[in-house]
Amino acid sequence: MPVPKILIVDDQPINVLLLKRCLEREGIPTASAFGGAEALALVAQEQPDLILLDVMMPDMDGIEVCRRLQAEEATRHIPIIFITARSTKAGKLEGLGVGAVDYITKPIDLDETLARVRTQLRFAAINREMLDLQRRLVETRRAATIGAVTQGIAHNMNNLLGVALGYLDLIKARADQPAAVRDGAGHADAAVQRIVSIVSQLTALEVRSPLPLDRCRLETLLAGAVARFRQEANVAPPLLIDNPLGDIALDTHVEVFEDAFGKVLLNAWESYGDQPAAERLITIRVRWVEPEGPAKVLRLTVEDAGHGIDPNIRDQMFEPFVSTKRTVGVGMGLTVARHALRSLGGEVTLEDRPGGGTIAVLLHPMEKTLHRTGYTQPPMRR
Repeated sequence: MPVPKILIVDDQPINVLLLKRCLEREGIPTASAFGGAEALALVAQEQPDLILLDVMMPDMDGIEVCRRLQAEEATRHIPIIFITARSTKAGKLEGLGVGAVDYITKPIDLDETLARVRTQLRFAAINREMLDLQRRLVETRRAATIGAVTQGIAHNMNNLLGVALGYLDLIKARADQPAAVRDGAGHADAAVQRIVSIVSQLTALEVRSPLPLDRCRLETLLAGAVARFRQEANVAPPLLIDNPLGDIALDTHVEVFEDAFGKVLLNAWESYGDQPAAERLITIRVRWVEPEGPAKVLRLTVEDAGHGIDPNIRDQMFEPFVSTKRTVGVGMGLTVARHALRSLGGEVTLEDRPGGGTIAVLLHPMEKTLHRTGYTQPPMRR
């Protein structure tokens, strides 16, 4: 484990010398600076683990030095202990307010200073370990996600290719039977179309520059999403639309919105399993929520009374190729839908529906200005 280094900053050489001797006697290396500007230069060069910083200095006081270090990403993590002759509460609060972690008052008690330094070094070491652990967790999660996507792609592609090749073999074997050839060709074509769909969905997950947005009518968007869903599912299920807001306008990308909403509708449809089409009621509700400030956010819900969220995959519902369905070539619809809404500054979540089934909640900002930073769901106003 590397030995920590401490930077001592004071315009009085005798104070620097006392602190250096105290710390180095305990095996702690030090560097020293006699002014604010020199301290900033040394921090960039030495990257100390802790700074003992005098508040009262002529060229640049410690408050300003601390403020500048806190303003930089590369140095804001370095703990700073102020050394000062001030003992007033206001003076201490000022220093803590700009980012200092502790205060030592003059005249300096070397034993107390050493104890405070050791305490802050332990805190800094724990913080570094936590940051390293967080970094490794992010890397592990990223690797696991890549692995899951890769494995899912390989599994689904192999299954679909197996289906297509199997029916092609049947076609060859029954070339003299037109009905069997047509049937086999239909099944092979369906498998190929599923492969095309997977490739298309993977393309939708790529990182893209900000999408161009247009002013669109909500009713037109909903009609387009429903049409996409009905075409993909090849069904016309009962749909109930509860929209007291009317034909409002919002800034969005038509293709992305309709595709995402259509996939959520398809998920609701498939949640019913083998129930007859006439019994698979899907309800779309349109409301809005208002975060702090004047901007409005649209809240759309898609409700079904199907089998609900499987508790075995509740925490992985939006991961690629996670599905309760047993057919091949499935499991990316919700992944794509969430990615699409987030690219528009919105979000997609799933909730349990009282009485059974699922509620998908889609949030979408109504104005372009919200798309710069994305959107976090606020509590609903009653």
